[in-house]
Amino acid sequence: MRIVDLIEKKKHGKILTKEEINFLIDSLMDGTAPDYQIAAWLMAVYFKGLTQEETVNLTAAMINSGDVIDFGDLTDSIVDKHSTGGVGDKVTITLIPLLAAAGIPVAKLSGKGLGHTGGTIDKLESIPGFNTKLTIEDLIKQVKEINVAIASQTQNLTPADGKLYALRDVTATVDSMPLIASSVVSKKIASGAKNIILDVKYGSGAFMKTPEDAAELSKLMVNVGKALNKSITAVITSMEEPLGRAVGNSLEIIESVEFLKGNIKTGDVADLTYSFAAIALMQVGMYNNEAEAKEYLRELVESGKALEKLRKLIAAQGGNPEIINNYDLFELPKYKVECEAKKSGYVHNIDAYKIAYACKILGAGRDRKTDPIDYSVGIYLNKKSGEAVNKGDILYTIYSNDSEKTKIAQKYCDEAFDVNNEKPSHNSMIYKIIRAEEGNDV
Repeated sequence: MRIVDLIEKKKHGKILTKEEINFLIDSLMDGTAPDYQIAAWLMAVYFKGLTQEETVNLTAAMINSGDVIDFGDLTDSIVDKHSTGGVGDKVTITLIPLLAAAGIPVAKLSGKGLGHTGGTIDKLESIPGFNTKLTIEDLIKQVKEINVAIASQTQNLTPADGKLYALRDVTATVDSMPLIASSVVSKKIASGAKNIILDVKYGSGAFMKTPEDAAELSKLMVNVGKALNKSITAVITSMEEPLGRAVGNSLEIIESVEFLKGNIKTGDVADLTYSFAAIALMQVGMYNNEAEAKEYLRELVESGKALEKLRKLIAAQGGNPEIINNYDLFELPKYKVECEAKKSGYVHNIDAYKIAYACKILGAGRDRKTDPIDYSVGIYLNKKSGEAVNKGDILYTIYSNDSEKTKIAQKYCDEAFDVNNEKPSHNSMIYKIIRAEEGNDV
């Protein structure tokens, strides 16, 4: 068997066997296949695609390229949630303690932010002392002790995915649906969870720009998971504008804490957190009714049990849990600039990409995974879509450490806000839910 023959076969749109895909991944891992051959195969896949069976076999081969976390008796009840990336997306941080408080063991492996999207690990590392670099043994031990752990991804899990992604990144083959599906699903399965919830985002602040593309990707990932005996539910959500009011690492932790304190009862963060949590409770069989599940979850927030789980999570991973009561313990920015509305009306839309780009200019984001970031900077949206605004009202607030960067960020933020005279209609954050057991949208 030769790699060049597999390139030739896929170039003509022919189907690769399981053995051929395994050979390709084995050759990638042992170095016998040079980068230029793998890159050529990726480009052939980009143009000719993979069948669902090929995607399943590629996913399995990537899982088998490294370690798989084994939670033993907890495996069937472990839940993991993954987002395809967005702006102001702190739902993982609000959701994970809530599920743990409900008695569901949660093991979450996350990444750092890249490009315009924020990373859960960056947000958590803004908490003084918080350690995200857990060994697999420490991760398992912590989940068994307090029901929850969040750690950075380890190189021992799906190393083939890391090698493939590095080549996809420099060959313009990132946005191939079968390659995205195999990457996401292989990492989630290797992380040890049997019950997986995927937040697949679309819009200006997401990689998928249309809900139709997000639905196609979701169905593929759900079906791949089903073929590999994992229960995946994909929730397709809008990322046309930032999620919540805070965009920036420590600012998003503060907003998450405020939700868990019961101070944010409505809005997009609350809606998505309770929706995802209810889906998880139904997926593991705790509830059959979404309304009843949400009522129980709200009680966990109102009683302080969900906040206490966050406190235990922070303490277990070396962070200072007092940040829950004292936000001044975060690294603080030099400047707080309140920016006023230039006209009256209603906020129709806030361009997520432009807000994210403004945050990146301030220092909250990175181009390469090795770039340093500023945990203290960010943007707070004082007004959100659908809200009335008068000329002179505070529209948004910039937190910055550089006056020149502040001016540039303000330009992008001003462009991001669309204020019109007519009150806009309210659109649901959730476009579709695609469940593993049905393989169809709901």
